Amino acid sequence: MTLTRLTLAALLLVTSAAHAEALLKVSAIPDEAPTELQRKFAPLGQYLEKELGMKVQFVPVSDYAAVVTALNADQIDLAWLGGFTFVQASQRGKVVPLVQRVEDSKFTSKYIVNAASGISNLQQLKGKSFAFGSASSTSGHLMPRYFLQKQHIKPETFFKSVGYSGAHDATVAWVASGKVDGGVLNASVWDKLIEAGKVDQSKVKVLGTTPPYFDYNWTVRGTLDKKLQTKIQNAFLKLNAANPEQKAILDLQRASQFIPTKAANYQGIETAAREAGLLQ
Repeated sequence: MTLTRLTLAALLLVTSAAHAEALLKVSAIPDEAPTELQRKFAPLGQYLEKELGMKVQFVPVSDYAAVVTALNADQIDLAWLGGFTFVQASQRGKVVPLVQRVEDSKFTSKYIVNAASGISNLQQLKGKSFAFGSASSTSGHLMPRYFLQKQHIKPETFFKSVGYSGAHDATVAWVASGKVDGGVLNASVWDKLIEAGKVDQSKVKVLGTTPPYFDYNWTVRGTLDKKLQTKIQNAFLKLNAANPEQKAILDLQRASQFIPTKAANYQGIETAAREAGLLQ
């Protein structure tokens, strides 16, 4: 009787594990509006379901820190991270970066300003109000801050005030409305907003562009089955712009193709974070 009960318990555990492994929970740093993140992920999620032979569920989160916490706590399996959030996650536990877009090896940020201000360079922003995106954003905070400091511009003393909008599109809205005089955001999001006609360029203009750096990647929790990690990586690497359906997925991800990545690519971001006092 005891053996039977133990056997049944073991079977239930195996069944439970198999059921859990049949669902891939995916999340992303909320660097854009939640509805936009869901729209961009939907076709990719359907593609991954076919390639992996399992259900894929997108799990939205409220802020950048929530993605890191969920990944390190094994509450999600796969996450779209910025370079800085990847560094934060790797500092707290075992995570594995799988792929990045080709574009992420040479990413940049755009400094923008309210067009009515008459400001034409960064130095003229002295004593003015300025906005970063999320405090945990690589392209909306960490790297722009790092490059500003390389020009001997310490935001907290150079600007009259420093705010955090929470997202790249929100930074544009703050600058356009005059809530702040200037700001900085992800160059890819800026280009997308321009293409979509969502920026009134009579109200907002670009002041400059940062030097390039590594940024976004798709990362899995370190405890995820190794074979599944490989299948996920291969699914991304197979995406081909010559295939119309796959091109649509790549376009939504603003990617020409995905390439393998490694933790060493983000050493520069870790160094920048430490110099900026954002990592212990």
